[in-house]
Amino acid sequence: MKPNLTLIGMPGAGKSTVGIILAKLLSFGFVDTDVLIQIRQKRSLQQIIEESGHLNLRKIEEREILNIDVDNHVIATGGSAVYSEKGMSHLQSISEIVFLKVNYEDILKRIRNFKTRGIAKSADQSFLDLYNERQVLYDRYAEMTIDCSALDQEEVAGKIASYYLLRLGCSE
Repeated sequence: MKPNLTLIGMPGAGKSTVGIILAKLLSFGFVDTDVLIQIRQKRSLQQIIEESGHLNLRKIEEREILNIDVDNHVIATGGSAVYSEKGMSHLQSISEIVFLKVNYEDILKRIRNFKTRGIAKSADQSFLDLYNERQVLYDRYAEMTIDCSALDQEEVAGKIASYYLLRLGCSE
């Protein structure tokens, strides 16, 4: 069993919030790659996109992911982490990958700040196109998929914790 859990999914899927709850349930540490990027770059994701483009943000994200060396952590990735084959390969080697799947309509309801959120997409790409493009990548890397549509964040974290403990051979 791998020593970490990594959460992937669209912006607004709840990776950071679920990750914190899950880390508490499992007595794990918590790493948010978006926060790591912002701390090390000393600027927001949106500023990085505006100053050097979305592809540069993806390169920075890949570098941060490749530097992760932890055990007993929940890792919340940025929504674009799945574009890096190297980064995802590294995460697969150190963690179980969990896809927090949320339908498009629910994502639209959850995200209020599209212009300032720091979503790594080309300027001419619609959010629906980005959503559809990423679903294929999330499915490719996921070892477990949680349909989050009818669940609150506590329920999602509980399901993942139960899955992880079951895989470890522990009872809840």
